[in-house]
Amino acid sequence: MLIRWVVWFSMGLSWVNASVAQDVPFPRRAIHVVVPFPPGGSTDRVVRLIAQRLSEQVGQSVVVENKPGAGGTVAAQAVLAAPHDGHTLFVGHVGTHSIDPHLGQVTGFNANKDFKPITSFLSFYSILVVPSSLPVKNMEELISLAKTKPGGLSFASMGVGTTSHLLGEMFKSATGAPMVHVPMKGSAQAVTETAASRIDVLFSSYISGQGFLKDGRFKALGYAGPQRSPLLPDVPTLAEMGLPNLEYDQWFGFFAPAKVPEVVVRKLNAELIKATQNPEMMAVIAAQDACIITTSPEGLEKKISQESNRYGEVIKRLGGKLN
Repeated sequence: MLIRWVVWFSMGLSWVNASVAQDVPFPRRAIHVVVPFPPGGSTDRVVRLIAQRLSEQVGQSVVVENKPGAGGTVAAQAVLAAPHDGHTLFVGHVGTHSIDPHLGQVTGFNANKDFKPITSFLSFYSILVVPSSLPVKNMEELISLAKTKPGGLSFASMGVGTTSHLLGEMFKSATGAPMVHVPMKGSAQAVTETAASRIDVLFSSYISGQGFLKDGRFKALGYAGPQRSPLLPDVPTLAEMGLPNLEYDQWFGFFAPAKVPEVVVRKLNAELIKATQNPEMMAVIAAQDACIITTSPEGLEKKISQESNRYGEVIKRLGGKLN
């Protein structure tokens, strides 16, 4: 099985800073990692594995707290309300840091000013799935059905402004297929409603939808990655089907409040990267059709900027907002 492993390092990161960070007396108590999703999703599972390893490394408890709601706002505000000493971290992602700032929503925080990047840790691509009861076998038939069905098709997302929402809107715009957005409260609800045929289309991660893919309640029609998934080799990429601009890297990272001392951020960076680098972790990630991607803080900051430029243009083309 193909295992993708990428490490991004900024040219400006010095070995002196790294060695100093290792000597910082941190952590001094339990670390809390706040996840902006309900328990049980693909990202939550990976975070819990990393938290277990991190706890073993630093000799302190690492507590994962799930605070879903408002596209990450609930979780972000909870982290910002805690002491800014590095003991409370935020799990951010392409949505919170590269997409949401372009939507003009009132969130009560600025993702790229109120938080410092520590490292990315996970990347995966979405699968376009439909319930097995939907009378289509491929993308051409799906688009045709959407254009002939009164009112069009419904597509679910994990919530307004989430990556699955933006992907659905991008697909709708690229194909001209009439589709109505139905926001859900997280991935578990979205996949369940789609598998039950109450929703027509969903962009899902492999780990969230794998049970329904294996038992036949989902049909996978397309893959939003640069190449076919090794776990779904018969499912063509969207680019293969004439939709080249729908490739979508769903990356996730650890962030600290902006006032956390830089030396603590460096220590967290080193420890979190170490927590991902073991065969057990790689095997778990590969089985989820995902890959480990770790970075320096500067590397993640650059990634955020690049993605922000790209999706800012997409949102502008879509009218500047997502509903």
